[in-house]
Amino acid sequence: MRYNTFIMIRTVVATDYIHPLREGGSLPAIVRANDGELYAMKFVGAGQGPKALIAELIGGEIARRLGFRMPEVVLMELDPAIGQAEPDQEIQDLLQSSAGLNLALAFLSESVAYRAHVSPKPTPEFAARLVWLDAFITNMDRTPRNVNLLVHQDEVWLIDHGAALYFHHNWRDHIQQSESRFPLIKEHVLLPFAGSIAEADAEVKPLLDSAFFEQLVNQIPDPWLVIDSPYDEADAHRHGYVEYLTHRLANSQLFVEEADKARLG
Repeated sequence: MRYNTFIMIRTVVATDYIHPLREGGSLPAIVRANDGELYAMKFVGAGQGPKALIAELIGGEIARRLGFRMPEVVLMELDPAIGQAEPDQEIQDLLQSSAGLNLALAFLSESVAYRAHVSPKPTPEFAARLVWLDAFITNMDRTPRNVNLLVHQDEVWLIDHGAALYFHHNWRDHIQQSESRFPLIKEHVLLPFAGSIAEADAEVKPLLDSAFFEQLVNQIPDPWLVIDSPYDEADAHRHGYVEYLTHRLANSQLFVEEADKARLG
């Protein structure tokens, strides 16, 4: 299993607005950056605001830590002028409200949506680890209706974790919320293919700790932490995320029991 030992999220600058991804409700877009690469950009001015970008960053990098394939996550500096030729006023408004730092994922060209019954089929171990991940980060958006998995070069890649960590939309009692059993895991697209979630817990839980969480949340830009924040300072807000994640990890048996119960029907 591969995982990173040090997190450093690169910052790039958007240079060209290519086209919107209209299948996404928040109107993400394909953009080119100053490194010459294409990215799927998520905008800070979209519906759920910076919280969706924070969830995308935290969820994606935890997935990478656990050995899943994830497109590179970058911070992207946006000057709204790059979309001045775009005729859609909704897009123009989104660009104007998203000036500054946004988030983007490396664009996987020629990828297709994953279908569990088509090759590459998930092993019970892969499926169990993915169910564990999504239960841990309370990701409600990996269902048969919206798998948020891609097949790229015959490998399965994870995308779109912006709906995870839903506790931070109502921060009150975040430690108590960290003990959620997450019953929505019963809707997970790979649950029918999964082996023991308890065995997955024993495998992946040692890869995470508070030191990793602290390093991870230190990558969150300050501007994302001052909008609708329950804290007076950005570092206190970061510490709240570390507290939540650390306590949830320590109490993983709660969501593991829920997932295995759902798996066994």
